[in-house]
Amino acid sequence: MTNIPRPSDTSQIWRRNLLVCALGSFTTIIGMTLILPILPLYVRDLGIDDPREATFWSGVAYAATFLTAALTAPLWGYLGDRFGRKPMLIRASLGMAVAMSLIGLAQDVTQLVLLRLLVGLLGGYASGSTILVAAQTPKERSAWAIGVLSSAIMAGTIAGPLIGGTLAQTIGVQGAFLATGGLIFIAFLGTTIFLKEVPRDAASRAGSRRGGSWAAVPHKLPILALLSLSTLLTFATISVEPIIAAHVQTLTGSTDNVAIYSAVIFSLTAFGTILSGPNLGRLADRIGHMQVLVVSLVAATLFLAVQSLAGDLITFAILRFLTGVALGGITPSVVATIRRLLPDTSVGLVLGYNVSAQYIGQVAGPILAGAIGSTSGTSAVFLATAFVTALGLITATAIRRSFREQLTD
Repeated sequence: MTNIPRPSDTSQIWRRNLLVCALGSFTTIIGMTLILPILPLYVRDLGIDDPREATFWSGVAYAATFLTAALTAPLWGYLGDRFGRKPMLIRASLGMAVAMSLIGLAQDVTQLVLLRLLVGLLGGYASGSTILVAAQTPKERSAWAIGVLSSAIMAGTIAGPLIGGTLAQTIGVQGAFLATGGLIFIAFLGTTIFLKEVPRDAASRAGSRRGGSWAAVPHKLPILALLSLSTLLTFATISVEPIIAAHVQTLTGSTDNVAIYSAVIFSLTAFGTILSGPNLGRLADRIGHMQVLVVSLVAATLFLAVQSLAGDLITFAILRFLTGVALGGITPSVVATIRRLLPDTSVGLVLGYNVSAQYIGQVAGPILAGAIGSTSGTSAVFLATAFVTALGLITATAIRRSFREQLTD
């Protein structure tokens, strides 16, 4: 017979689960992002010698994972609501470990693309962790917990390309994928052994079976508005990344050390988010999630707009760091607000939709940024992105005013 944890035990369970999810997300995000610097090399190793064709297939292979991840996130969230969230994390970590290892054994570029599709289909550990943490963490601590998890995910985003490049040089591109599969398998073991999902009573399980659908979700209008906000804000967060190197070259007037400078600026932005995520999340739990979200958006809009005017590399780097600090308050506030509006029976489904909304912004942002940068220059990209965050600010303010009663229930 399963023992239901006493209230005194529950706080220890969610804290331990947060640690397991943070470490597992860090590991699996490394697996998702280590491919960035070595993907073109691997495509050439698989027989694509023409540079233009290699660039095309690299883009297809990279986007493939995010396509299937966006399509399946609501499904995995729904299944987590019905059958438990720990099984979804076990599935994701084991599936990614197998798929990443198989990528290292690909024989041609078609197999590479298909296996990248498989990674997105079987994966979703970080999004599943967000759902579990949001569902099990006390609501008064939810933004802080999600901020900690977001910082772990961002740290994995920084470490992934560095580890990928290092492994490719030391043990080869195929070896890098096999080693990453082994690393994610450790995350699978840790999740299986140490993560403990709080058992739900019979009434809650029955409610999940009956109510785990969009029709059963209350407060649909504010949730839809928040999902749209997620797309806008992810769009703004990601859109400038593809043109950082080109903007650095414009600022320095030289191609010397552009790769190094760009990597440092990428890291500074992410480091700012890592530092601020838990702290702004804790502040949001104290004074209100929407209040912190609005202030974060005001700061991000100003910093992005000023970046278009930065005349030297040091000023630009400082502004990118400050932008990262401002962005650290966004994801925890949005996810915690959505969670506040949801019954336990629909958390996975709706936060799965939120993951899909973020992936839409993640795909659309770089495309539009590339188009603007190629026609109007890289400075225009920062102004356009500031305009998008300003739209997000207007949307967040409207949500706060229009749905004040629901948000304070």
